[in-house]
This record gives sequence, structure tokens and C-alpha cells, in this order.
Amino acid sequence: MKLTFLGTGDTAQVPVYNCQCPACQRARQDGQFTRKPSSVLVQSGASQWLVDTGHTDLCQRFAPGTLSGILQTHYHADHAQGLLHLRWGVDMHIPVYGPADESGFADLYKHPGILDFSWPFDAFETRQLSEQLQVTALPLVHSKPCFGYLFEEESGKIAYLTDTVGLGAETYAWLKKQPLDYCIVDCSHPPRDTAPRNHNDLNTALKMCEGLTIGTLLLTHLGHEMDNWLINNSDSLPGNVKVARDGLILTV
Repeated sequence: MKLTFLGTGDTAQVPVYNCQCPACQRARQDGQFTRKPSSVLVQSGASQWLVDTGHTDLCQRFAPGTLSGILQTHYHADHAQGLLHLRWGVDMHIPVYGPADESGFADLYKHPGILDFSWPFDAFETRQLSEQLQVTALPLVHSKPCFGYLFEEESGKIAYLTDTVGLGAETYAWLKKQPLDYCIVDCSHPPRDTAPRNHNDLNTALKMCEGLTIGTLLLTHLGHEMDNWLINNSDSLPGNVKVARDGLILTV
């Protein structure tokens, strides 16, 4: 199993338009610090699955027939806007799995085009995506119906948990039984005295993983304030905690 980070940014991405903070200036000068909309590509054998579609150039990124399907964590614009163009393709169908959401995003459900939304996940439902790869939908704490996903092969397990503020009791109890090679978590904000409303700060991201068995914990969905904090404080992260970057590849 291979997982590639196509984007690791929050809604505003990095650099933020017209922002002159150190993190945004650094990203303009050096592309390795750019953060595009949070999204990953999971590959197993000949199959590849796109998780979230905030990138608006999906038709250029993925030639027809190369995607086995799409997994949506939820339908906020920064995670789904790429579907608005992709749907107008012809002579094919692409399965799109995710949480049931009657309002969805814009008019995607009303005019799905080549996208097939027929099979939404139930909470904690497990599906076989390929001969080797299975996925389980894990409910997260967000302002829209939202799932994280646990990807499993015989070789190991990767949990992808964005967007969320902490973990609900059922999801935590479920993950506590799963030894994870990698756990990828939302960390939109630097440490705060009180948890943000809709996304983790660093304190909440670390706390939600306490007691879980995790080889490497990776932070994603980062904003420019978090990047500014990291410029001066990256050495203070626990030893098994790493910061994801666009283009980073994990293999299990």
C-alpha cells in the first residue's frame, strides 16, 4: 500500500492570498512549503483511490480510467470542489463513497454526471476496495457529516482522520483496538488554551491519539498560523510526530 499526500493545507491553503507572514513568504519563495487542499491518493496493486477532491484540476491529474474511485471525507467546498468539473466527463462512471449528506455540495447530487453517489458509507462499515485493500469509515466530529478512513492490507494499516475536533467515544474505542503503522490527523491550528470549534489545534490533535497504538503520527490540514508556530517550535514535537508535506509518500 502506498499513500501520497496531494495536499496538506487548510481551507485557505499556504501561502494565504496577500498574507505577508513568514510562513506565507517562505512558501512563495520555496514551493516545498506550499500547501494545497488536503487530499491523499491511496494505491494498492493496480487500484488507486482518491481521498477528497479539493483540487480543481482532477481532469488533468488523472487520465480517464486511472481512478478506481473516490472517497469523500465530507462535502465542504475545500474537499469537494474538484467534482464540479469532473462530473461533466462522458462515457464512464466513477464511484464516489462517503457519508450520506442530503445537501451535499452545490448541485452535485442533483446533477452528478459521471459520478455515482449511490453507495454512501454507514458508520464503521468496512468495504473491500481491491483484492488486497479494505477500508472502514470512521465517524469524525465536524460541522458536516464526516468520515475518516482506516486503510488495511495484510502488510499494515493507515488511518486518515481529517476534518475533526478530537474523536467521538465510539471512534476512539474502535481505533484503540487497531495497531496503526501511520495515523494522519487534522492539525489546523497551533496550540490553544481552548480547543477550536471545527478543527484540531496541536493540543487536541495529540490528545485525541493518547492511548492509541501508533507507529508514526502525521499532522495534516495545516494553516499558515500552524506553519508559523512550527518555524520556531518544530523541535518540541514528540518523537513519533511528523509534519506532512505536499508530495510526501508513505509505504506500508
